[in-house]
Amino acid sequence: MNDDEAVLLEIDDGVATITLDRPDERNALSRAVADGLRDALDEVDGSDARCVVLEGAGGTFSAGGDIEAMVEGIKGDMPVEERVRVVERAYNRTIQRLAEFPLPTVALVDGPAIGAGASLAIACDLQLASERASIGFSFRAVGLSVDSGTSYLLPRLVGENVAKELVFTGEIVDAERAAELGLVNHVYPAEEFDERAAELVDEVASGPTVALRHAKRLLGRGLEQSLSAALADEAAAQASAFDTADHVEGVEAFFEGREPEFEGR
Repeated sequence: MNDDEAVLLEIDDGVATITLDRPDERNALSRAVADGLRDALDEVDGSDARCVVLEGAGGTFSAGGDIEAMVEGIKGDMPVEERVRVVERAYNRTIQRLAEFPLPTVALVDGPAIGAGASLAIACDLQLASERASIGFSFRAVGLSVDSGTSYLLPRLVGENVAKELVFTGEIVDAERAAELGLVNHVYPAEEFDERAAELVDEVASGPTVALRHAKRLLGRGLEQSLSAALADEAAAQASAFDTADHVEGVEAFFEGREPEFEGR
């Protein structure tokens, strides 16, 4: 991708880093950013990447929806049906693509993640925050209901009662409170954030990729099916994992008393 695009992609040593690169707009989830994010994920899907990192440039993860577009909508005469289609095209497809992406995904939240930007963060599998991070589902501040998958994603992380409080009040919580609520996995000191986050990302990326793909899919479906169905799905996934080179390496490493060196195959 070119540097003048809204979203940048770099793939290095199994890690695909996707950067929302509209710092002057606080990386708002505009149509250009949403489309660019989907394009980046499509490119990653055909690569040798084993983990995806999502971050924002310029000290903000994402400030949420495109306010300028909202203003244009207020001033214009766009029918409600067309506005719904715009939301579906700009936000829904992107959030669903990210949430259902087959590789492990990690959000690096080093600054504000607000509204749709917060939803973008929790659509990832893991959330790593710096002390500078803040998260808020403050759709009410602009007189709107929730979107971008918030009603689906947020209760699964924090429970229904806490999700309602965060949405009804629009509270923007700091990193420490976000960790207490379960919105983020870890909070790192600002001066150590890049290093500590990279360590965890590298650990994920160096894992048995095929097995982790199955594990992500199984965990995502676990809350929505019966125990018997989950057990059957696990057995099928395990049968597939048994047939990988990484499984052979893992077993050999165990008996040889060394750390496995998985290659993602």
